[in-house]
Amino acid sequence: MVYLFRFVFLMWVVFSIQFFFGLNFNAFGIFPRTAHGLIGILTAPFIHGNSVHIISNTIPLLFLGWGLFFFYEDIARKVFVLCYFLTNILVWIFARPSLHIGASGLVYGIAFFLIFYGFFKKDFKSLTISLVIIFFYGGLVYGLFPNQPGISWESHLIGAIVGGYTALHFSQRKSKRIF
Repeated sequence: MVYLFRFVFLMWVVFSIQFFFGLNFNAFGIFPRTAHGLIGILTAPFIHGNSVHIISNTIPLLFLGWGLFFFYEDIARKVFVLCYFLTNILVWIFARPSLHIGASGLVYGIAFFLIFYGFFKKDFKSLTISLVIIFFYGGLVYGLFPNQPGISWESHLIGAIVGGYTALHFSQRKSKRIF
């Protein structure tokens, strides 16, 4: 959980620096298929356009991240890192030529991991978690397709695909625990 809180704290530090000093770090976002846009693979999730944007990423990231790290402690860091980097790399490769900032790709990755893991793993605990996430975050499906100008739906869609892939990958691994 420490990693998650550090990540969110760093998001807010970057946002606060932008806000209080009147800076614009958008140039450090992902701009697909450009050399300069490569830096965004590392930095884009820390950059947010406004307070609504960062809050709309912070709340689900804390809730979903808590679920990931609490229930799947043994694989949580690997899932987090895969959803972070694989989503951003694929956004850089496949997204439309536009600036992509924010942590929503990561949010979608974690959400769809939590949803699909239960269906792939087929155990009671994981299925229950999947259903709870669907209940609270089922509306995420609407963000997978273009519906608002200026919103990186590609990050949402790619994050969801990466989350589903990650869930499939980890559900097929043999558990080291007996219970």
